[in-house]
Amino acid sequence: MRDCREFINIIEPVEMSGRVTRLTGLVMEAVGIKLAIGSACSIPLPDGRKIEAEVVGFDGERLLLMPQSSIEGIVPGTRVYPLEATEYLPRPFSSKHPRRRASDRSRHLPVGPELLGRVLDAAGVPLDDLGPLKARNSAPLSTRQINPLARAPITDILDVGVRAINSILSVGRGQRMGLFAGSGVGKSMLLGMMARYTSADVIVVGLIGERGREVKEFIEQILGAEGLARSVVIAAPADASPLMRMQGASYATSIAEHFRDQGQHVLLIMDSLTRYAMAQREIALAIGEPPATKGYPPSVFAKLPALVERAGNGKEGEGSITAFYTVLTEGDDQQDPIADAARAILDGHIVLNRALAESGHYPAIDIEQSISRVMHSVTSKEHQKAALKLKQLNSRYSRNMDLINVGAYEAGSDPILDEAIRKHEDIATFLQQDMSERADISSSIAQLELILSA
Repeated sequence: MRDCREFINIIEPVEMSGRVTRLTGLVMEAVGIKLAIGSACSIPLPDGRKIEAEVVGFDGERLLLMPQSSIEGIVPGTRVYPLEATEYLPRPFSSKHPRRRASDRSRHLPVGPELLGRVLDAAGVPLDDLGPLKARNSAPLSTRQINPLARAPITDILDVGVRAINSILSVGRGQRMGLFAGSGVGKSMLLGMMARYTSADVIVVGLIGERGREVKEFIEQILGAEGLARSVVIAAPADASPLMRMQGASYATSIAEHFRDQGQHVLLIMDSLTRYAMAQREIALAIGEPPATKGYPPSVFAKLPALVERAGNGKEGEGSITAFYTVLTEGDDQQDPIADAARAILDGHIVLNRALAESGHYPAIDIEQSISRVMHSVTSKEHQKAALKLKQLNSRYSRNMDLINVGAYEAGSDPILDEAIRKHEDIATFLQQDMSERADISSSIAQLELILSA
C-alpha cells in the first residue's frame, strides 16, 4: 500500500504543476511537470494576472517554455500549470463546446463562418470591438500531413483580377505562389488587388510580423469593407512575441483548412513568410539551437515546408486553398536563404522589381524573373504560346535598352527586336494596372492576343 501511494505521489504532481527555476531572455525553465512539445501552460502571477506559455523544448527533466506575452512579474518558483484545451477558448465558445480529453493539451482555436468579417489576434481574441465570436467549432493549430496522392490535381485557372498575372503568370486554383519583394515596391497594393478581385468564397489574411500601423491601413484602405465582409484577418504585428507570430501563421492556415474541408474555395494571403521564419529563428536560437545558414538554424527550413504544404487542394470533391506568401528580399537579394528556400517549396513566384516601381510601373511585376509552375496545366496551348511570345519580346527589349536609347541599334538588324521596339509601349501599358481596375481572365487574354497580332 505504501509503495502504491509513493508511486501516485511521484506521478500525479509531475503532471499537475511545476515551478519556474530559470528565466533567460525569452525562455523559461520549469521542473516538476511533464508535458509534450507544443502543449500550453498557464503561469499565474502574484498580481492576479496569468501568462500563457508553450513548451518549445526540454533538457532532461527541465521543460523549456516560451511565453506568449510580457514576462514582467515572474519570480523564482512561480507555479506552472498545464492549460486544458477548453481553457484558452473564448468564453461564449467554450461553454458550448464538448470537453476534450485531459491529455489533449494542444492549442485549439475557434474556426468557422462566425469569423467572417472579423479581425483577430493570434490567440483568437477579437481586435475589432465587435463582441465575442460565438463560434461553434475549433481546430488545432497543427494538423496531420495530407497524403499527396489524396490531393485533387490543379486543373482550374483562378481569376485574380490582375491582368499581368491572369495572362502571363496564370494561377491555378489550389496553387501556392510566392510574392518576392523588397520594401516599398507595391507589395501590399498587389495583395489588396488580389484580395478584392480574386474569385474565392472566403479570404483569410495573415498579417505576420508587419508594422502595427499597416494592419489598419491594409484593412481599411486596401481590403475595404467589401473585401473584409468575406474575409478573416489574423494580425500578429512586429511587437508580438515570436511565439505569437508563428501561432498567427498557423492559426490563419487552420482557418483556411476548415473552410476548405467544408467544400469552399479559399484565398490565403500570408504577409509575410519571412517574418514567420524570423520568429522561428528567434525561438530556436533562444533554446540553444546552433545557427546554420546566415544565422538561420536548421529548424527554420523544416518549419517552412510544414506550413506551406498545409495549403493547396483537398481531396477530390473538397474545396481548395490558393495561397500567396510574401517573401521579403533584403536589399532586393533574390539569393537570400529564406527566398531561396521558398522558391523551392512553392508552385511559382512573382518578383516585384524596384526599378519598375521607381519608374511608376505598377504593379511592378518583373515577368522575366517570375514564373507559374502550373500554368501549363490550367491554360490552353495557344494561351501559353502567346504568353511566351510576350515574355520574349519584353526580354529582348530590356536586354538591348541601352543600345536603343543611345541610338546605336540599326533597325532591320534583328526582326524580333524590331517587333519588340514597335510593341514596347503597348506591352508596358498592358502590364500596368490601376488598383481600382479589375481585369478578368477573358479580357486579359483578349488584350494579350490583340497586342501580338498587331
